[in-house]
This record gives sequence, structure tokens and C-alpha cells, in this order.
Amino acid sequence: MDINGVKIDFLGHDGFRIQNSKTIVIDPYQISDKVGKADILLITHGHYDHCSIEDIKKVVENGTIVVCTADCQSKITEVSEVQVNIQVVEVGETIDLGNIKVECVPAYNKNKDYHPKSEGWLGYLIKIGNLIIYHAGDSDFIPEMQKLSGYGKHGNKFVALLPVSGKYVMDAEEAAEAASIINPDLAIPMHYGAGVAGTIEDAKRFVELCKEKNIKAEILEKT
Repeated sequence: MDINGVKIDFLGHDGFRIQNSKTIVIDPYQISDKVGKADILLITHGHYDHCSIEDIKKVVENGTIVVCTADCQSKITEVSEVQVNIQVVEVGETIDLGNIKVECVPAYNKNKDYHPKSEGWLGYLIKIGNLIIYHAGDSDFIPEMQKLSGYGKHGNKFVALLPVSGKYVMDAEEAAEAASIINPDLAIPMHYGAGVAGTIEDAKRFVELCKEKNIKAEILEKT
């Protein structure tokens, strides 16, 4: 998918590749060997299906910038074949990577114990020109999402990547409700189909519910 000259590919589960002048990869898990190398790797938290060393090794090379939470750092240092630039971040920080800015936002569960708010795990707001991409990480529909509703204004294009599987994260109904509050130009479902939680049926349900709320949503085929 191409939006404003930026290519967005779904890598499966919570994984995405975003390409313009640089290649950004987020949370690679069970990815194809053909994804290629990343200039910037964003990891939302240390769970095995997000901070997968096997998959990280496929996309990093000398000089890759790895943006991650503190619980990922010791895992990523296991990547000894190449020299990566690890940047440990917290909620509220913004990293300036030239024409790309990455803002770290909260991701957590409200009534489940899988992703406690106290861990400080992340979603990311990626700003490339007038395109803003929100990767929600492993999250429920949390109050902080209400603050994102203005990002699609002032000539910006706003894309939201939202988990839909239920169990560990929002289910399709909760994700559609989040989308209606966030009000993106496009919502894309994630967190399904990798044997962790959720199936394509959850993604389809999300798209249907978004349509009822006049939110454009689309399922991306795995690259």
C-alpha cells in the first residue's frame, strides 16, 4: 500500500515495514526471508512475538537503529553478528531521525495482566512529512488514544494500525470503538493469524464494524 509516497507492508502479526527514503520495520515475527534490511527497527516490548531475535537478525545490519524498551535491550545485545545502534526509550520521548520522527506513546491492558501499565511498554507515532502512522502496540482501548484524534487534521494523513485479536489486546469490537475515537483516514488490523491469538475472521469483523462507523479500514495481505 502506498500513501503519500510511503509504502506500508504487513509482515504478519504486529509486524510492518514502512518505506520511503529509509526502511522502518516494526515488531517482526515469523517474517519472510525476503523482507530485507531495516535502517530503523522499532520494538514495542519484550514479549517473544514482538522482540523475536530470530526475526530481528533477518532485518538488522551494521548501523541499523534499534528503538526499544529497556526489557528488550539484553535480548538485542545477543545480535552479535552486526553492530546495531540501540536506543532505549520510554513513554513520552520523541526521537528525531532526520525526516522521520518517532514518538513513544503508551500501550497497556486495563483489565488484564498481560501488559501492565507499570511496564511502560509502547506504541509508536511515526511522522514522515504529512503522513502519521500510529502503531498501537499490544494495547487495550486506553484513555490516551483519545488524544490522537487531532492527528488527521491540518492536511495530515493519519493511519492507525490496531490489534484486533482479543485475549491479550483489544478485540475487534473494542478496536473499532478505538478507531471511531482516533478517527484515522485509514485503519489497518493487526495481531492475528500468527498462532498467538486471533484469526483473519477477527480482522474481517473489525473492517465491517469500522464501515458501520464510517471509518475506512482495510486488511493488508502479508508480505
